[in-house]
Amino acid sequence: MLISDHFSSVGRWFSAVLLGMALALSGCAETELLVHTAKTAKSQNDTGSKGYYKVGNAYEIQGVWYYPKEEWDYAETGIASWYGPGFHGKQTANGEVFDENALTAAHRTLPMPSIVRVTNLDNGRSIVVRVNDRGPFAHGRIIDMSRRSAQLLGFVRKGTAKVRVELMEPESLQERAEARGEQYVPNPDPTLPSAPAPSAAPSGSVQVAVLNAPSGARSARAAPAATSIAPPAAAATVPASRVPARATTGAGTASPVRPLVSRTQPEPTQIYIQAGSFEDADNAHRLTGRLGAYFQSAHVQPAQVSGKTYYRVRIGPINDVDNADRLLERVIVAGYPGSRIVLD
Repeated sequence: MLISDHFSSVGRWFSAVLLGMALALSGCAETELLVHTAKTAKSQNDTGSKGYYKVGNAYEIQGVWYYPKEEWDYAETGIASWYGPGFHGKQTANGEVFDENALTAAHRTLPMPSIVRVTNLDNGRSIVVRVNDRGPFAHGRIIDMSRRSAQLLGFVRKGTAKVRVELMEPESLQERAEARGEQYVPNPDPTLPSAPAPSAAPSGSVQVAVLNAPSGARSARAAPAATSIAPPAAAATVPASRVPARATTGAGTASPVRPLVSRTQPEPTQIYIQAGSFEDADNAHRLTGRLGAYFQSAHVQPAQVSGKTYYRVRIGPINDVDNADRLLERVIVAGYPGSRIVLD
């Protein structure tokens, strides 16, 4: 046998072993991917310093109180804005350095850092970003995206977008553990408390086997993937929930990863001003009566939340974000500073 043939055979044998190991370990791939997303989403500035985990105390901005907390089931719809020029290179609220070209965002109450999925409801585009700053503090906004994030969601020219923001719990818990210098152990049963990290991983052998695909199975290469939008020469398609907001280089500094945008069906929504939400219907109707003197479209809208009925006092629907902004300011000036723009 020629030496070149010998090395070729060894190479083929080694590739087969690697493939077998990947197949053998695929049973825990979902958990590993969730952890990997948060682990590689750490953001560090060019000097190698990193931010810290922060929830923070209640605070007041322009007469409105905000109450930061760990809210692992957080999901909200509203209006997003974006920021970048004038803030690039400055320190974020948890000690990191803001990069307008990274996939990050500012939120008024979520822990920092945490991982959220943001979906533009008008065009169906969705990305995963890392929350590492506080804001926005303009009335009627629920999240402030970095410039690059707004570009990918398709609203950088328009300035605002109707969005849904959903916190990704496993990835965010991993971020918290990393920022605290702790080891994160994913909880296989969400109904049970998270298990403490073991002091040392048990040792054991790994059996490797190469399995043939079952008859009739479709090739993974040919399987349809979620529709995605990526810049030229995009990286291989992966689920959007697995795309990290940032990646760290071997030197410990941060570098942007190639972003991927998943796409779903756009969702028709209507804009309202919500002035209050009550468990007592009488309180809701009293507020509606007061607002009705100024805003003819004020009404009570019942809603079921976690088995309870809430009576929401709303004004609208309103035809666009600009009109909603103007109307919200009027409601706030009228004495209702906690009013906000909502989508339904």
